[in-house]
Order: sequence, then C-alpha cells, then structure tokens
Amino acid sequence: MPAVKDPYKTLGVDRNATEEEIKKAYRRLARRWHPDRNPDDPKAEERFKEIQEAYSILSDPEKRRQYDAGGGLFGTGFDPNMFRTGAGGFGGIGDILSDLFGGGRASARKAERGRDLETEVHISFDQAMEGAQVPVTVPLSAPCPTCNGSGAKPGTSPSVCPVCNGRGVEARSQGLFSISQPCSACGGTGTRIDDPCATCRGSGQTKQVKRYKVNIPAGVRDGSRVRLAGKGEAGRRGGPPGDLYVVTRVAPSRVFKRKGDNLEVEVPITVVEAMRGATIEVPTLSGTKRIRVPAGTQHGTVQRLRGEGPPKLGGRGRGDIHYRLVIEVPRELTKEQRAAVDQLGAVLDGNPRARLFAGKEGS
Repeated sequence: MPAVKDPYKTLGVDRNATEEEIKKAYRRLARRWHPDRNPDDPKAEERFKEIQEAYSILSDPEKRRQYDAGGGLFGTGFDPNMFRTGAGGFGGIGDILSDLFGGGRASARKAERGRDLETEVHISFDQAMEGAQVPVTVPLSAPCPTCNGSGAKPGTSPSVCPVCNGRGVEARSQGLFSISQPCSACGGTGTRIDDPCATCRGSGQTKQVKRYKVNIPAGVRDGSRVRLAGKGEAGRRGGPPGDLYVVTRVAPSRVFKRKGDNLEVEVPITVVEAMRGATIEVPTLSGTKRIRVPAGTQHGTVQRLRGEGPPKLGGRGRGDIHYRLVIEVPRELTKEQRAAVDQLGAVLDGNPRARLFAGKEGS
C-alpha cells in the first residue's frame, strides 16, 4: 500500500491530539482552503482534498489506530462515506462542512427576525412644522392567538418530521459531496403538523391589525421615514420582531414652499415699493414680521430671515425663510393711473435696452 501524507502534519496537530482538537483543526483549515473561498488559487482544491483525507483518517478511531500501527502506511485516498451526514467517529465531514458553510440543523432552524413593515401617514404642513402625534393602523402577520404560533390544534403538538427526523435539512448527494438543504417536506422547521389549528390552518400565523400612536418629530418632510423599533412582524422560532417605518406625506402649504432645510415665500410688491423702497409685513411660521425693501429693488430679489424656518431633525436648530420679492404690475390702469404713468415715463431718463445693442457689430 502506498504511503499517504502524514495526516497529523496535514492538520497541524500532535499525535496525542484529542478528538476535539482534531475537529477544531479541520474546521479551521477547511474554512481557509475551501475552493469556493479561493476561486483564483489553483492549489486550493488539492490542499482541500489533503485536509479531507487527513480528517477521514483521524476522525475514525479504527482508521486512526490502523494508521498509527502501520507507521504511516495506509490505503489510498479517503473514504467518500465520510461526506455523508453522521459518518465518522465524531461527526461526519458533511456535518462539519454544513456548519461551516451555511447548512445543518443550526442554520435551518435558527431564529428568524420578523419582517420590517412600512405604512404612510398624511399630515398637514403645520403638523410637519410643529410635530404631532398621529394614529396609524397596520395589518400584519402575528402568532396565532389560538395555538400560540405552534400551528397545531390546542391540546396537540407538532410531530417530528419523518423525512429529516427533526433536523430541518436533508442531504442531497452530488458525487463525493453531500449537500445539506432545507427539508422539502417541512420547509426547514423539523416538524410536521398532524392536526392543524383551525384558526391559522397550521401556519402558526394570522392576519391581525395593530394600532399605534406615532410621534412625528417637528421638521419632517414629505417622504421622511419615522422608525418604530420592534413594531414590525413577529420573529419566528424566538427571533426578534422587525421594525415599522412610518412614511410622512405632508400636505403642501399655500404660502410656504420647502427648499431643503429652508422655506421659500413669494412676496408680491408694487412698482412704487420697488422704486421708492418700503417696509412690508411678511408671514413666518409663528406669525408675521416686517422687513425692509430697499429703494431700487429688482424683480426676484431674495431676502432671508435666519433661524425662522423649519426645525432641523435631530435638534440641530432651524433653517431660514427666503422671501422672493416679485414686482407685481397692474393688468389694467384707471385714467388717473395712466396719466401718472405717462408723466413718470416722461421724466425717467434712459433706455434699459440700449446696452443690448452697445456692442453689436456695424452699429
């Protein structure tokens, strides 16, 4: 019989290593050299096979005894049955690989976090600026109150799945390897409902409606998301619940327009106010204030009131209000107004369009 590589050296363990030490060494090396984790390393597959062969010898008490007695001589290769779940002296390779790379009972039946949910609330512009408490109604799946989420009729219990024997996974053979997948019969739960609950029909979940009062912080925008931790759907198999996200839909204001952290207001002024200057009253979120319009103000000029805008989320102060001054021209004039405008036109000097032609070629 040809000699094989020393399995103790391959796994990096002492000849007196315990079963647990051998298993730990194998787990570490299998994770390090698994071909799926080393797609660009041509030596990974060969190294991985050496590790498998070494473990197939040292994990079986009889094969280990034969190897130790034979002074390093052993049959070629390793036993493919070591890949089958449960094979070997202290845990088959299939079991360990499943644990390392996502299979096995632990992953199939582990606790699952509940789904996050999302709902919308419609609030007024004033509520968005000041904050409000609003009710929300949320339909969700929750543990069945009749069977407490077991899915079984009260007084009965789920039985062990006969296909996977309660493991929640079944091994499918692919050549030398045995791949662990969620059980096709029980969906990975490891149990079977023989006498289902009449309320939930064996699902363990029912559609319920939850009602909450949500505190909307001051300063939210249209589309802001408010998180209610733990108010989503219940987790499965003891997992934590998900979260509930409340999306705010803010009604538009007829006065203010939201521009990022600030507000904008369009303020009409007369031609005379723009020419002579004036002190005018403008709206704020808390009432009114007076601002000065300088003489000669142009159409579209913006004035700002600092710190009078919407609250910034997180308590970071407030934004500003921008007042955009719009010169309003009368569509119709009375006889007296027309006479006044004619007189004004006669005394005003200059043509504001003259600069458009000042640099024109050939002029």
